[in-house]
Amino acid sequence: MKFFHISDLHIGLKLINRDLEEDQKYIFGKISDLAAQYKPDAVVIAGDIYDKAVPSADAVRVFDKFINDLRKAVPDAAIMMISGNHDSAQRVNCFRGLLSRQNVYMIGVPPVNEDDHMEKVTLRDAYGNVNFYLLPFVRPSMVRQVVGTDENGNSFSYNETLHRLIAREDVDTSERNVLVSHQFYLPAGKKTGDIERMDSETRTVGNIDEVTADAISSFDYCALGHIHKPMKVGSDFARYCGTPLCSSVSEAGQAKGVVMVEMTGKTSGLDRHDYIKITLLPLEPLRQIKVIRGTLDEVLADKCDDYVSIVLTDKVEHDVFDMKDRLHDAFPYLLEIRRESERHATDIGDSDLTAGTGTAPDPFELCCSFYPEMDDDDRKIMSDVINSVKEAT
Repeated sequence: MKFFHISDLHIGLKLINRDLEEDQKYIFGKISDLAAQYKPDAVVIAGDIYDKAVPSADAVRVFDKFINDLRKAVPDAAIMMISGNHDSAQRVNCFRGLLSRQNVYMIGVPPVNEDDHMEKVTLRDAYGNVNFYLLPFVRPSMVRQVVGTDENGNSFSYNETLHRLIAREDVDTSERNVLVSHQFYLPAGKKTGDIERMDSETRTVGNIDEVTADAISSFDYCALGHIHKPMKVGSDFARYCGTPLCSSVSEAGQAKGVVMVEMTGKTSGLDRHDYIKITLLPLEPLRQIKVIRGTLDEVLADKCDDYVSIVLTDKVEHDVFDMKDRLHDAFPYLLEIRRESERHATDIGDSDLTAGTGTAPDPFELCCSFYPEMDDDDRKIMSDVINSVKEAT
């Protein structure tokens, strides 16, 4: 059994002030080319298909072309995908039954009733069954009827919720089992601060969404989405493949690619390295993201057609308009210009600084404005976190 693992397409994403549609079409074409070359039995997309819950018509067209190109490249392959935290679960779930009869599995909604279970897609090869468990992004409030509540009637934490939800599944460990999930899984022995997060990722206040990786230990391979930098979660066989295309300046220089997983027969006592082979198939983008640092003259000497974030180290002031014109001429895909001493990246001359009112905003209301998608349970957890911090200080 051979399958591709990709995730976090974020179709419709803008990189600072740049539309990435051309770049995304290009990289999806490269993925389709790899599919035609290696002929996987399945292609797995582990969430965040779109960058926004309500994608633009252009974003939908890009996704439609990608899936059609994949189908042409591998006509008999199963195409499986789940919703991520950026997606609308209901929109992804639309036509779920109809599409499954076409060997395309778009699973947007996790189990919500007591009798519901994860969507399980079983493929067969010469060695027997390979079971794919498709688990879309889960918030505790979404599955409280499935996993229950605490003694006060509140939803469990993310960690407890995912442990309970996954433990409900009757996973036959004599067969090969693959989990497809879009959550923040934390490797054993690691703290949240040990995990490098990218600027393009959505994070929760207090990292309340973290789930310890022992929840997914019963699966032979875990195809994970949500973290944008390629990363293993405690072993070679539970990993985030990362975005196929750099989505922020913080990802500059990262190697991107498709994770290809090949499974042979599994027998009792066999180490996973003996029946699972993982190959990273590199993806070269249409344009790289680069951070170029130096004086104005040094920077101008490195002119290129990539996406560029410039950090100027000059100690002398330059004429802003002349400097911007020269930089835009040298770098047609310029993203931003920063001063070395600036804390935040702003395109010099294009940003407005507004004076504060002198009144500190309420921390809870400020957090809610940054994360409008929160439900009542998330708001309560956030309120508890903020209050505990206030008490500690």
